[in-house]
Amino acid sequence: MTQQRKKKLYFTIVFIAVGLLAFQVSLSKLVGSNVNFTLFDAFGPITAAFLGTLPGIIALIFIQGINFLIHGAQVIDAGTVIRFFPMLFAALYFARKTKWNIIIPLLAMLAFNLHPIGRSAWYYSLYWLIPVAMYFLQNKYLLARSLGATFTAHAVGGAAWVWAFGLSKEIWTGLIPVVAFERAMFAVGIAVMYVLVNNLVHALMAEKAKEANLGLEPKYLYKKI
Repeated sequence: MTQQRKKKLYFTIVFIAVGLLAFQVSLSKLVGSNVNFTLFDAFGPITAAFLGTLPGIIALIFIQGINFLIHGAQVIDAGTVIRFFPMLFAALYFARKTKWNIIIPLLAMLAFNLHPIGRSAWYYSLYWLIPVAMYFLQNKYLLARSLGATFTAHAVGGAAWVWAFGLSKEIWTGLIPVVAFERAMFAVGIAVMYVLVNNLVHALMAEKAKEANLGLEPKYLYKKI
C-alpha cells in the first residue's frame, strides 16, 4: 500500500467515525415512518467531495451499515431500508458535476408520477427540478451545490416513499411548505459543514491531507493554502 493510500485510508476511517457520531444527533422525524433526520444528513453529502467519489460512497455505506448494527440491526419498516440510499445520491451530486446530477432527479420525478397517488400530487415532484437547475450553478456557488445535493436525496427518497407507503394526496400537498423549510435548512447545513470541515482539516491535519490528496477547496479556507 502506497503512502498516499495509507493516508486516504486514515481519513476515510476518521470520516466514518465522525459520520457515526453525526448519526446520533436527531433533528426531526419523517412523516409516515419512525425514521429520524439526523446531523448526518448535513455531514453525509460532503464525504465524497473530500475522499473522492468511490471512497466517499463506500464510507457512507460503512457508516450507515455500522449505525444499523449499533441500533440492533432491526428493520423497523420500509423507511429504514429506503433511508439507506438517498444519501449516496446526495454525495454523488455534491462530489462533482456530472450528467447524473440531472438524470437522477428526472428519473425520480418519472417514478413518482407513475404511482397513482404520486400522479395526483404531481406538483410535489416539481421540487426535483431544483437539482437540475442547480447543476448549472453548482461549480460557482456552494449553496447551489448544497441545494442540488439535498434535493437529489429528497427526490430519490420521495420516489421510493410513494411506492412504499403511498400516503395521500393531502399529505403530500401538506408537506410542500415543510419541505421548503426543511431542505433550505439542510442546504445551509451542508454548506456550513463543508466550510467547517475544510477549515478544521486544514488547521489540524494540513500536511496529512495534502499527502492523502484530500479534496480541500482553497476558496473556502479562512487561511488560504
